[in-house]
Amino acid sequence: MKFWDTSALAPLVIDEPSTAAMRQMMAADPDAIVWMLSSVELLSVLGRLGRQTPALADLLPGVRLDAMDLFRHWATVTHADGVKRRAERLVGVHPLSAADAMQLGAALLAAGDRAETLPFVTLDRTLARAAQLEGFRVLTG
Repeated sequence: MKFWDTSALAPLVIDEPSTAAMRQMMAADPDAIVWMLSSVELLSVLGRLGRQTPALADLLPGVRLDAMDLFRHWATVTHADGVKRRAERLVGVHPLSAADAMQLGAALLAAGDRAETLPFVTLDRTLARAAQLEGFRVLTG
């Protein structure tokens, strides 16, 4: 079981240089844990992609459905207050956006505040560094 940040989830549904590695990692261990707002972040990525590349507009509804179907198979961290408390601390000690702090806070909550017990999958360098400093074993593909 691993915690997956949205930056690592996006290549599962969008062809990127990291797609093969992320799909292989997910296939090897499909029991993912995600933050409850990761679906919103992923839909935002897809929406932005559609606005930037109008030629993809016909494909995006299917990609959106595929993406949302994936979330049905994963464990989701839904305890907003617990994530918020951790994120409030994290933004004070790491150069993280609020969204990234909530991702990391959700991972900490999922790990029972024992970061060393749960691998953290991300493609975001800043988030990866903060996760390492918090004690996570970070996987980047």
